[in-house]
Amino acid sequence: MDFQSLLGQVSGAPPVRVAVDAGFHAYARRRMRELDRLDPVAVQERTIRALVRTAAGTRFGRDHGFESIRGVADFQRRVPTRTYEDLWQDYLKDRYPVFEDLTWPGKIPYLALTSGTTTGATKYIPVSHEMVASNRKSAQTMLAADLAANPGARIFRGRIFMLGGSTDLEEPAPGVGQGDLSGIAAKTVGPLLRPYSFPPLDLALDPNWDRKLAALVARSLREPITLVSGVSSCLVTLFQRLLEKSGKATVAEVWPRLEVVVHGGVKFDPYRDAFKTLLGSPRIRLQESYPCSEGFIAFGDPRTELLRLLLDHGLFYEFIPVDEVGSDRPTRHWLGDVRTGVNYAIVVSTCAGMWAHVIGDTVRFESLSPPLLTFTGRTKYTLSAFGEHLISEEFEGAVAAASEGTGASVRDWHVGPVFHDPLGHHLFVVEFLRPPTDLAGFRRVLDGELSRRNAHYEWFRAEGGGLPLPALIVAGADAFDDWMRARGQLGGQHKVPRMDSSGKLTAELVAFLQAQGRIAAELAEGTLN
Repeated sequence: MDFQSLLGQVSGAPPVRVAVDAGFHAYARRRMRELDRLDPVAVQERTIRALVRTAAGTRFGRDHGFESIRGVADFQRRVPTRTYEDLWQDYLKDRYPVFEDLTWPGKIPYLALTSGTTTGATKYIPVSHEMVASNRKSAQTMLAADLAANPGARIFRGRIFMLGGSTDLEEPAPGVGQGDLSGIAAKTVGPLLRPYSFPPLDLALDPNWDRKLAALVARSLREPITLVSGVSSCLVTLFQRLLEKSGKATVAEVWPRLEVVVHGGVKFDPYRDAFKTLLGSPRIRLQESYPCSEGFIAFGDPRTELLRLLLDHGLFYEFIPVDEVGSDRPTRHWLGDVRTGVNYAIVVSTCAGMWAHVIGDTVRFESLSPPLLTFTGRTKYTLSAFGEHLISEEFEGAVAAASEGTGASVRDWHVGPVFHDPLGHHLFVVEFLRPPTDLAGFRRVLDGELSRRNAHYEWFRAEGGGLPLPALIVAGADAFDDWMRARGQLGGQHKVPRMDSSGKLTAELVAFLQAQGRIAAELAEGTLN
């Protein structure tokens, strides 16, 4: 047995686990007191100064005069907002895969591969050693929030199950690893933490998602899982497979020591009822997380049930009103002047060299001290094929309300336009865990909720507006998984595209379901009102 294996074995011994639990509870209390004392504005101003000072000697820093930047106003004046595509063309493309002293000092050791949910194009997000440390600090803070609110928690008496992606790290150049962000996280877990985590490295990095999922289910049945984390849709799949394999009725029976489920990646409302049914116990706590490839943004605050913005881990935030996204000179707010109740697009500058980067997410602040927010959707997740101006938050809320109103439980869904004379219609494709008692009633509630939430949609649905009741297709069990598998995007951090303004993706999905015989039920578009 080598030294690292011996070290891991010792650190996982029962007396050590008790000590680790006690130690982390003490850390949790200190950390939450520290967060409560922070001045958000002062911390963020110190953060941007530190970031630009560190990167002043890079090519990006020289190009943008980092040496003369003294504060937020200087930074915003000298550094324009950028999308990933802008950064790729201006700085990264010609130097891929070795990003050395370009936007962050030194050589970037990891590249997180991510494909845009709507565009599908692969992105290579720089992950520095500082970003690895930032993500680790963020995860510890998120766990600290749960432990501080639950003094009786015993998370470290068992194993923490991280349901990650299916991509092992490739080495496109010496000293550079690229792959799924969860693969990078698995690679950077130290030997002291191995006894507390699941799955083992060989299984975590299996590139075949279906084979990996089957193995995860089989092996986790024997493990004392106390916490499980992952993308909400992937967790639903995992829970279903666990119940099928074990013959148990609920996840609480499969993992009797499970205390916390950490979910993220998509808006949770449509999944809430499915989680409640599958988990089967109110003692299992739900905690939201908000990580992305560019950095860890926020964690679920158990005291408020809102997302709490992380402030002191090497990320500087700006916020652009959603209706100004894409304009030449958008108004750039930061924590010094944001307002509650406004829908903003998030812009981040990070300790991995992403500068004034528009990540594509939208949020709304509910409180400024502490900074608490609600995730509202994606900048590209808007549907206005007919002038209706619907956003993802409105669709998510309507799907959740329709589920609750008809006793349904939705696993996945997608919506897009179908164009025809005189105007066209919306088409929803829905996969249910538990079908509604009345499918037509589900559609009526869905339509009514969209009208209640969006005045433009209400006008188009009124007499003379020309937009009929949306069409609805019920997809068979696992149909969305099969479609994502056919696209090469199943598992891990891949998410089903929720909305499609062009109608092309919607048509592709429907054609797939028809070809595979996976349409369980269908309602054609209805009368105008």
